[in-house]
Amino acid sequence: LDKKKLDWTISFDDEGKVSVSEGVYTHWPQIRMAVQMLGRLPPTSGQRRIFKTQVEKVKVSLEQTKESFMKKFQGNVSEAYLQVYRPSEEGEKQDYFDAVFKGRDYLTLGVDCHTEEKEDITLPCVKYTF
Repeated sequence: LDKKKLDWTISFDDEGKVSVSEGVYTHWPQIRMAVQMLGRLPPTSGQRRIFKTQVEKVKVSLEQTKESFMKKFQGNVSEAYLQVYRPSEEGEKQDYFDAVFKGRDYLTLGVDCHTEEKEDITLPCVKYTF
């Protein structure tokens, strides 16, 4: 899903109309009304600024999401693993994870995949040393 977000766009044309990729509405539903209102309000309306600000905030959030994904995608595998799998709640689980992670210089990576007919495919795990 994060990879799909790389193709999503939010842009303004010369007339102030907003162009938004369809996927944006699923993650930021509040933008739908702002886009509709920007299409309805005349360019001289003072209310346009309110709705344009809402769209710009979502645009910034989308750009941050893209940047975060690219850091994970292009960064070290071990760092991406740590960000995804480290328990978020502090305490015993997080301490245990940190202790095990620091004690190893490798990860065991598996693939979850299936055929077009939805049959599971079993592939051997890969030992990734960092």
